[in-house]
Amino acid sequence: MAVAELVAKCLQAREMAYCPYSGFSVGAAILTTGGAIITGCNVENASYGLTVCAERTAIQRAVAEGYRRFTAIAVTCDIKDSFVGPCGACRQVLMEFGTEWDVYLTKPDGTYRKTSLRDLLPLAFTPAHLQKN
Repeated sequence: MAVAELVAKCLQAREMAYCPYSGFSVGAAILTTGGAIITGCNVENASYGLTVCAERTAIQRAVAEGYRRFTAIAVTCDIKDSFVGPCGACRQVLMEFGTEWDVYLTKPDGTYRKTSLRDLLPLAFTPAHLQKN
């Protein structure tokens, strides 16, 4: 998988965002272990608490399509002068599907910074914590 393709897909997904209230478009593209790329965008709601972030939209789409294992995600928004990561809720949702994700924080011009989900959410609560001793 070329990182460029994953980044391009997240930029395309951002264009589909439904954000009439905040005007803050976000796109995400998730890479499955099998090489498929699943995208998502943020979808706002007049009842703000019902808004869904791009990262969670992508995860929900992937799960609905039968995917459960992922290796990377690229995320972008409209902020041009800094790299922006997923919100805390999205970090926790991503952690549900593994701790070893590559995360590409992407600016609108396509430049990106690579980090990891583990670095973005240290000391995370994971499904392993629910295993009985």
